[in-house]
Amino acid sequence: MTELSQTAPLNLLATCPKGIEGLLADELTALGAEPGKTTVAGVYFSADQATAYRVCLWSRLANRVILLLARESLVETAEQVRNVVARIAWSQHLAPGKTLAVDFHGRSDHIRHTRFGAQTVKDGVVDALQLGGRERPNVDTKAPDLRIYAHLHRANLSLGIDLSGDSLHRRGYRRDVGHAPLKENLAAALLVRAGWTERAKAGEPLIDPLCGAGTLLIEAALMASDQAPNLNRERFGFHGWAGHQDAVWSELKREAEARASIGRKRCKTELIGFDQSPAALTAAKSNAMRAGIPALITLHGQSLAQLHRPETLTAEQGLLITNPPYGERLGELPELVRLYAQLGEKAKALFPGWTLALFTGNPDLGHRLGLRAHKQHALKNGALDAKLLLMEIASARPAPKQSGEPTDAGVVPQASRTTTSTVSENAKMFANRLAKNQKRLKKWLKQSGETCYRLYDADMPEYALAVDRYGDRVHVQEYAAPSSVNPSQAQKRLFDALDVLPEALGVDPSKIYVKRRERQTGAAQYQKRDASGERFEVREGSARLWVNLRDYLDTGLFLDHRPVRRMLGEMASGKRFLNLFCYTATATVQAALGGASDSVSVDMSNTYLEWARDNFALNQLEPRLHRVVRDDCFRWLETANAQFDLIFMDPPTFSNSKKMRDTLDVQRDHPRLVELAMARLAPGGTLVFSNNQRRFKLDEALSERYAVEEITARTFDPDFQRRTNLHHVFLLRHAPFADKGQGDD
Repeated sequence: MTELSQTAPLNLLATCPKGIEGLLADELTALGAEPGKTTVAGVYFSADQATAYRVCLWSRLANRVILLLARESLVETAEQVRNVVARIAWSQHLAPGKTLAVDFHGRSDHIRHTRFGAQTVKDGVVDALQLGGRERPNVDTKAPDLRIYAHLHRANLSLGIDLSGDSLHRRGYRRDVGHAPLKENLAAALLVRAGWTERAKAGEPLIDPLCGAGTLLIEAALMASDQAPNLNRERFGFHGWAGHQDAVWSELKREAEARASIGRKRCKTELIGFDQSPAALTAAKSNAMRAGIPALITLHGQSLAQLHRPETLTAEQGLLITNPPYGERLGELPELVRLYAQLGEKAKALFPGWTLALFTGNPDLGHRLGLRAHKQHALKNGALDAKLLLMEIASARPAPKQSGEPTDAGVVPQASRTTTSTVSENAKMFANRLAKNQKRLKKWLKQSGETCYRLYDADMPEYALAVDRYGDRVHVQEYAAPSSVNPSQAQKRLFDALDVLPEALGVDPSKIYVKRRERQTGAAQYQKRDASGERFEVREGSARLWVNLRDYLDTGLFLDHRPVRRMLGEMASGKRFLNLFCYTATATVQAALGGASDSVSVDMSNTYLEWARDNFALNQLEPRLHRVVRDDCFRWLETANAQFDLIFMDPPTFSNSKKMRDTLDVQRDHPRLVELAMARLAPGGTLVFSNNQRRFKLDEALSERYAVEEITARTFDPDFQRRTNLHHVFLLRHAPFADKGQGDD
């Protein structure tokens, strides 16, 4: 452990992304090394110094190559770590005047921070050098001459020299990475799994229909042209190592340069990429130029819908490989469900007999392709679990020629959506139900002129969704499945629904917004899900209102309360109006347009009060007459002095917002709320009390004290008559002889 033999094989460790350890072991064997034990995200191996250099230069899969100097067990404390480090003959590895850095990984009960671990290792190195009469070395964390590797896991300490320096996946060609880039060595692993090495030798073409910044294409080109992936790297970690043999390295590099020169000239493999993003294509071109293989790749600026098979591409076999978006956020799914289905359609129509290799972090989306995977490989893309799906594309059956059908070579008709095999029978029934509901509402919509309405509300148990139209946009809320329902089955049903929605409703997938509706606590319904700021104007009667379908759980407009808002507008003429728990104050807008003399709207959320002000401005309401107040409604009612002729109160079912003095439970607290509101109600006035507690029961004492009328049944338009327990609405007025208690003379 204290001396490095110049003749014995070196003990080494190659690290890699999780899931490709077996591939890395095979690669190490092919490069002349002798693999040993495989560990998580790494392979131990032995090799001479020249082979270790060759691995650094030629490995397409490794992250780092570590020259192991010590492996000790029962190491937990900082003192134990320091003692192990100090026993290594560091003077053989770090030349005088050279800088160092320590990369420490892992922890123990005594070493809980990597920075402390790195400091401990550095102190051990200093101890060993100073004991041998050497000066204290300087630390350079950014560009050290020697990078020391230390890993502590379950009291096992590994120490070594990082021969690679910077991670080997950084080939140096990719500076313009685009969105969510695929690491170079993971891209190479996907190609190896797809059999690209053999396919390239056989002259098969490769196409990436969603190529982005071109990582898959470039790695494929490097493999096809026999170019070492790190040939263009200027410096490796071993360049600052005292044991470096420059003559050995120079010979290896000359050999690699010669092979690359010959390989580029001999390479006839067609490598084609498509992408609709000009920025992505610009990045891909620049990356290919820096990689030294620009002439080997052809790029086309086309979307997946425009994907075509070049007329010159006559190969009966080839590889279609891509890494499409995964839909990590629920709101991205509508476009992606269609994109994956479209990818499957294009693959079957244009590339029969080929192999499709799809890398995705959402295998359920992969099932939308309509192709069966004959192989699946579990991998990691960063922290995300992902799978590589390998699918054979069946040879196309000759279709009967139709009259007037184009016969030009390379022109393939667009696949009809109605013939796509991925649409299940249940999904077709769901689409039929949407059409049926649309037909049922047609007359009412024409008469009312409403453009924002509910079209579907869990009509079919299999599809627990609420589907709302907002003009040319669609808002889909997925009700959380009960624990008895298999999550993957629920996901499949959601994808089925999203697959048929665009055609069934005649909307672009980009205008479908998806959210998951679960029981909310506190101010959860007001919390942001996104920050797009994407709002647009809708009309409700004569009112103009802002809605946002993306950023929040709710949209800014409660559709089921439309009849209540309409009623408030009809009641409001000449009235002083109060809106409690006002949200975005859509009810206030209707009351003001109905002739309310003035209004006050109270809520705790700055976000929604600002939204309310925007709604007022959109309808040209005078701020002096229509005020918004940020306050807890309980507190405001307890301190207010004004009286109002018309009050609307629609509290949440439950809230534990930190802005409130106490928690709010509408069933428990509504008597107190109503009493406070009635104290602000002028004689002859009306309190419209509403809430969304499904099993709500009005306190009987309120009916004894006030004139109460439940009007719930009259507050559902045709689009909400399927569920008449969505809300409860009561009218409360002061009883005619409420003060009768003095007795008669």
